[in-house]
Amino acid sequence: MAPQTRRMAFPRVVVAPRETDSEQSSSEEEEEEDPLPEYESEPEVENGNGDKVEQKAPITITLKKVCKVCKKAGHEAGFKGATYIDCPMKPCFLCKMPGHTTMTCPHRVTTEHGVIPAPHRNACNPLEYVFERQLRPRIPLIKPAYVIPDQVTCGVIRYHSRRVTCLEFHPTKNNILLSGDKKGQVGVLDYYKTSEKMVYGNIHSCIVNNMRFNPTNDGAIYAASSDGTISCTDMETGISLSLMNLNPDGWQGPSSWRMLYGMDINPEKGVVLVADNCGFLYMVDMRSNSKSGEAILIHKKGSKVVGLHCNPIQPELLLSCGNDHFARLWDMRRLEAGSSLFDLAHRRVVNSAYFSPLSGSKILTTSQDNRLRIWDSIFSNMDTPSREIVHSHDFNRHLTPFRAEWDPKDPSESLAVIGRYISENYNGAALHPIDFIDISTGQLVAEVMDPNITTISPVNKLHPQDDVLASGSSRSIFIWRPKEKSELVEQKDERKIIVCGRAEKKQNRKLGNGSDDSDDDITLKGKNVKSKKSVTKLTPYSRKGKL
Repeated sequence: MAPQTRRMAFPRVVVAPRETDSEQSSSEEEEEEDPLPEYESEPEVENGNGDKVEQKAPITITLKKVCKVCKKAGHEAGFKGATYIDCPMKPCFLCKMPGHTTMTCPHRVTTEHGVIPAPHRNACNPLEYVFERQLRPRIPLIKPAYVIPDQVTCGVIRYHSRRVTCLEFHPTKNNILLSGDKKGQVGVLDYYKTSEKMVYGNIHSCIVNNMRFNPTNDGAIYAASSDGTISCTDMETGISLSLMNLNPDGWQGPSSWRMLYGMDINPEKGVVLVADNCGFLYMVDMRSNSKSGEAILIHKKGSKVVGLHCNPIQPELLLSCGNDHFARLWDMRRLEAGSSLFDLAHRRVVNSAYFSPLSGSKILTTSQDNRLRIWDSIFSNMDTPSREIVHSHDFNRHLTPFRAEWDPKDPSESLAVIGRYISENYNGAALHPIDFIDISTGQLVAEVMDPNITTISPVNKLHPQDDVLASGSSRSIFIWRPKEKSELVEQKDERKIIVCGRAEKKQNRKLGNGSDDSDDDITLKGKNVKSKKSVTKLTPYSRKGKL
């Protein structure tokens, strides 16, 4: 007789619906009050063969809400569409202050909340006296009307294979825009003729963090990359020359790998200034195309120096910023470790720091604590900033850092542009606008967005001569112009969007084009790429006009 085995029935699993907050709280109270359950023997039933099988009770699994911020159950936090839900255990995500949520934050409704629009503080010193006598009369007293580029006139979808990291306009050719991406590619785009575009993929092997044109040769551009090299590239031929390599032996592990971030050019000294991820500053002679001098420690050892900027009036003044929560002002005539003129403290990482474009007397910094800080005069008290403006640009990972940049055409040196991280609900669509802020008062001059651009636009660059804004959003590039000028361009049938990569091939097949290599212009009025008018909100403090 064959041996009989006892068969066990596999228990049924029942997934219960997610409980609400009130139900969850009541159930937790009941669980705390009730004692441990008593285990009873399960009834046994007979199957068709006469064997006794133990019947198991069904197991119920309850899906509880778990917060991704504090990892506790009972509530959720994060984005739901265009709405950000705060964690009740943490301060407000926008202003970093407790007591309210992001949706009810006063800084979200009005950017000038708490901002004191005061002029720079008086300082009785010779430098301030010289500035008031020589430089101040050249700055117009009447603030001109802002001209806001608020209409997308052309763009290239999926222009790069990875996200855009930096943009630079050509100094003499107004229609040429250069862009770098995370993969190390450098693109050259003629946005008057969007079909004329080129991407060089053999310059760097990873992220292009900064680009600057040669001040004596506008056909050459310098680029600093996370592969530890500085390159000088001829824009016509695409031939690149490596000027300095901090990793000559290749990859030896993350502890020894050097990456280059901040970069600028000092035209008087004829050197390219570049800083790495360990706090050191390097100089490259533009005439000999070789490294000059030794590395200088300008920030905390082991911290990234993500930004460098030379003063436009006095290039001997150098401004740097980094991950050690400081922006520092240096005199290049005595540049050595610990010899900074001023140390501008921040609460978190400083993404960028720039002198004002005309007088060079103001400083604008962008920090990860959702603050824009302004110093009205580099000759006055620099211990605390003149103003702090709360703005949403704090992000987590896998995104190019936000950097507030001056408008180089504004003679009053009061207009700045920066992308926004927290999305807003515009007619049911979650969009991330680009903000124009009057840094003298903290008021939001305009927020521009396009219904077709649903990704974040952290990289923004204003043209030095024309009323043009270039935006890098993910792998795409968009060109913005004022609506009046955009209507003229649209009448000439020049308002076009190009789709590159895989999307370009699919679009060509839909249009009946058998060639996958052709670059067909797809207008915003086309059947496949539907155009919607850009949405722009202008405050009463701004009006459209020509400077």
